[in-house]
Amino acid sequence: MALAQLISQAYDSVLSSVSDYAGDVSAREAWDALGEDASAVVIDVRTQPEWQFVGVPNLASLKRKLITLSWRLYPDMDKNQSFLTEMDARSIDKETPIFMLCRTGVRSRDAAVAATKHGYKYCFNIAHGFEGDANNQGIRGDVNGWKAEGLPWQQM
Repeated sequence: MALAQLISQAYDSVLSSVSDYAGDVSAREAWDALGEDASAVVIDVRTQPEWQFVGVPNLASLKRKLITLSWRLYPDMDKNQSFLTEMDARSIDKETPIFMLCRTGVRSRDAAVAATKHGYKYCFNIAHGFEGDANNQGIRGDVNGWKAEGLPWQQM
């Protein structure tokens, strides 16, 4: 197979996987979008202990309230079967830009895909999440993600 054809197939594969949701954005891009679009929201899909002990984005300067809604439930980390029902109960318009956030961007991607399949049109995953990848010492929060980008956050 020709190199150009392999590249084309890889590109098509990437595009098809991204079409399951609006795509990945950096924490900074999400922050900027929140500042530009008054309807945009952030849904933190981590667990209660993560919100309490690790911290949460602070959206006060944007005059926004963070939505906390667990994709997986602590302590067993089973999928929250009522996630989409709970999301619907928040009365979020299906056309609203939604930025999903978790620890590293894995659960939030899954939540963005599920919400998109449920009819929400613009569900983005915040790549690297709140804490991001671990550094050489195994500590998160200073390589990439919300904290590393220097965006406002607070302890609950």
